[in-house]
Amino acid sequence: MEEMLAANRDLTFAGAIVVAPAAFTRPDDREAGEQITDEQKAALGELHLRKIDLADRVLIVNPGGYIGESTTREIAYAQSTGKPISFTDPT
Repeated sequence: MEEMLAANRDLTFAGAIVVAPAAFTRPDDREAGEQITDEQKAALGELHLRKIDLADRVLIVNPGGYIGESTTREIAYAQSTGKPISFTDPT
């Protein structure tokens, strides 16, 4: 999460418009004990794909080279639309 915030900050200060995925990891971002439902996860996944549609390019923030399941799906989608993709760490 810290790496994503740093990339967002650096790109924003460089003059880029950053469209980032939603991340609700801080307690202030959600109600006490609130869990994200499967329906909400699916909706967020689709929203992330629509954000890729809006983007000129995609930066994958992958500390230590890690890429999870949803990010793998988003990479495949970005590739299918011809978006340039780069990574913060080698894969």
